[in-house]
Amino acid sequence: MRETDPEMHTVYLSLGSNQGSRVRHLLGALDELHRMAVGPVVCSRVYETRPVGYLRQPDFLNMVVRMQVAMRPLPLLGALHAIEQRFGRVREIRFGPRTLDLDILLYDQEYICFRTLQIPHPRMWTRGFVLIPLADLAPGLRGPGGRTVREMADAMAKDGGVRDVGRIC
Repeated sequence: MRETDPEMHTVYLSLGSNQGSRVRHLLGALDELHRMAVGPVVCSRVYETRPVGYLRQPDFLNMVVRMQVAMRPLPLLGALHAIEQRFGRVREIRFGPRTLDLDILLYDQEYICFRTLQIPHPRMWTRGFVLIPLADLAPGLRGPGGRTVREMADAMAKDGGVRDVGRIC
């Protein structure tokens, strides 16, 4: 599979951090994503969220970006993992604390299933920390059962645990 692709692909990525300077990690990741993007990187608002899964850790800052890339999914995933590593990401505890977490949520309108990558992201439809910022950028996008991202995000917002903290881009 080629790393670059002559075609442009619209991707939605989630960004999260709960270790060290969370804002600095997100801003640094955004700088890296701007270098990878073909055109603008459009950002959601930033939300502070409680951890999911492994609960004995600090709260996260989460956001979603939309951008265009000239990369296929697996090379894109490799590039995102390299960014995470540059920011000190260590993968020790599943759903554990991390300096930076970058996930591919959507890649065009494709359904992709590799051993190491599934798109749409398999857990995105049940995670308020993904759906609420995604609704900032794509409120009318339809998910499972035909519900819009905005409808799903609004339902999750009622449960609490996600607090709007503003914009960083």
